[in-house]
Amino acid sequence: MPSSYTCLNVHLVFSIKDRMPLIRAEWRERLYSYLGGIVKGLNAAPVAIGGVSDHVHLLVGLRATHRLDYFIRELKSSSSEWVHAELEKKFEWQKGYGAFSVSPTAMDQVKHYVLNQEAHHQRFTFKEEYSELLKLSGVEYDERYLW
Repeated sequence: MPSSYTCLNVHLVFSIKDRMPLIRAEWRERLYSYLGGIVKGLNAAPVAIGGVSDHVHLLVGLRATHRLDYFIRELKSSSSEWVHAELEKKFEWQKGYGAFSVSPTAMDQVKHYVLNQEAHHQRFTFKEEYSELLKLSGVEYDERYLW
């Protein structure tokens, strides 16, 4: 086969250090736009970006050449630098992240989920949400290291 074909859709989740509610409503959309620009600059496709005051969700399409840990490191460091300079000096992302593969048939559902975080978090805490994502994805984890 002379060509390689991939479909690498990933749902990313990460929060602010110590889960501080620093992402204020008045600049949240600017942050999402900036994150989307970083994703594009890294030659990936931003499909959906959403979140609430203490964490974000991104649905992205990656290329076979991306290394997930490098991609997320650049995404978090570049966005953190921008927020420091433009919006909030105390801002810092937590170490770690969640990354969940998304099948093409689930893209619309996950996109809706990412874009509707405000409504979702009226019913569920971040802890409940994140634990459920890990369980549904079959990820083994130690709860001591989640919070």
